[in-house]
Amino acid sequence: MSGQKELLGLWIAQSEGAKFWLGILTELKNRGVQDILIACVDGLTGFPEAYACGGAKLYAAVYPQTQVQLCIVHLVRNSLKYVPWKQQRQVAADLKSIYQASTLEQAEDALTAFAQKWDNHYPTISKLWFRLWEQIIPFFAYPADVRRVVYTTNAIESLNRSLRKVLKTKGSFPDDDAVLKLLYLALRNIAKKSTMPIKDWRTALNRFAIEFPERFPH
Repeated sequence: MSGQKELLGLWIAQSEGAKFWLGILTELKNRGVQDILIACVDGLTGFPEAYACGGAKLYAAVYPQTQVQLCIVHLVRNSLKYVPWKQQRQVAADLKSIYQASTLEQAEDALTAFAQKWDNHYPTISKLWFRLWEQIIPFFAYPADVRRVVYTTNAIESLNRSLRKVLKTKGSFPDDDAVLKLLYLALRNIAKKSTMPIKDWRTALNRFAIEFPERFPH
């Protein structure tokens, strides 16, 4: 509630499918995470399905009311994989007109315009956005300062960069336990430095209190 980032777990996975993520969510629920208002995910295989209210009942049973927000930064990055370097800046600017639109209606118009402009060259991009649209748009329900809190997984990306720096200093590990121990110690040190609240957290908190009155802790 103070807006500080908190690390809830560390897992090593052979594959990141829906079954794996369902197990993680169930574990978090069993450990006391009673509710998740908004989950920002990076589109890993199976993760959105594990949250989605309209998906399989097995997945929805964990947190059926959670709004799933795909990370826009990851979505743009994945979209640009289909574009030659010389045109990436122009395509990125047109994608920006979609996710920085003032309203959902303007975003839909911008996506349609994008498809009309680029589908002859890169049809995969608009198809990707149309297919994931229901998981892209939740943040449009909020004002700009709250959107910055919920539309990207940059917080976890920053954490991952710190962990990669730790691993780069080691040549090899004898087993998985050795990796886990090193990462655990690194996470403890990182957590101690996370003293500042998320930017614009107070504004977001007030909005969440109004948006989710029945679920908001008092």
